[in-house]
Amino acid sequence: MSDRWVAVDERTYRRLDVATKLAGLGLIAAGLEVGGATAPGLALGVCGAVLGLVTVIIGDSEP
Repeated sequence: MSDRWVAVDERTYRRLDVATKLAGLGLIAAGLEVGGATAPGLALGVCGAVLGLVTVIIGDSEP
């Protein structure tokens, strides 16, 4: 089984990083607005955290 890495240039990586962090923050805020202790609130918060960290698995040019 081969390792597959997604590689993008530095400018695209920065844009993806900022976009996913802002979208993740938005989902976390929506989860808190719905109610942080409710099931939908927790689901939105977890999805926001995952989305905010998704760029960790993307390389910025060469692995």
